Amino acid sequence: MFNPSRDQVRQFFCSAWQKYCAQQPLVGAEVTAAELAARHPEYHTLLAHPDQALQQEWAPEGGQMNPFLHLSLHLAIHEQVSIDQPPGIRAAFEQLRQRLDVHAAEHVILECLGETIWRAQRNGSTMDAASYLEAVQRAAQQD
Repeated sequence: MFNPSRDQVRQFFCSAWQKYCAQQPLVGAEVTAAELAARHPEYHTLLAHPDQALQQEWAPEGGQMNPFLHLSLHLAIHEQVSIDQPPGIRAAFEQLRQRLDVHAAEHVILECLGETIWRAQRNGSTMDAASYLEAVQRAAQQD
């Protein structure tokens, strides 16, 4: 899934969650997706109803976070840390882990990633990986 559609992303997370709940074998990124979903009980009902998930909209103006965006950012961070890309992200994550659990550490990085993506979209530019890494490293060094 290099450039999935909105519906493909939603179907992927719903399918992974349904397989997880049914104790069916998970493959590849489904394993991580299901683990991430398990850490978000507030999304379980939505993930169990793919038809509803495909139709629903979340408006940031209303203070709503799109659950699929949230899970996708978690998945991206998991992948980044696993391959240390950008270089140094794994070390920053481990530094965060010295004071936070895995989920909370991912949320710190998620905030930095979300801000970096937002800035790139606002400026009509590509993501600035160096600024992203610097933001994560700054967050990791805070007490």
